[in-house]
Amino acid sequence: MLSILYKKRFIMDFKEFGKFIKNTRKEQNISQEELCQDLQISRVTLSNFENARKEIGFKKVLQIVDYLGLQMSLKEKSLFPTLEDLRDE
Repeated sequence: MLSILYKKRFIMDFKEFGKFIKNTRKEQNISQEELCQDLQISRVTLSNFENARKEIGFKKVLQIVDYLGLQMSLKEKSLFPTLEDLRDE
């Protein structure tokens, strides 16, 4: 299962991640057409991803994330919550 941390909030699945990308793109006033043209991704592919109708390849995900000025990173999963996790509950 995909697990992404953004602003101390976990995004737990690809469907929610697509919505996150869509909202971020809109907050930055970037149209689907603009993003797709710049990254050479079809608009249908992006729309399907943003609306959780179809998953896309990881390479395309990384391109979109980078285009939006974000980055993804991996870290070892802890068995216990951090102090920050507990504080934010």
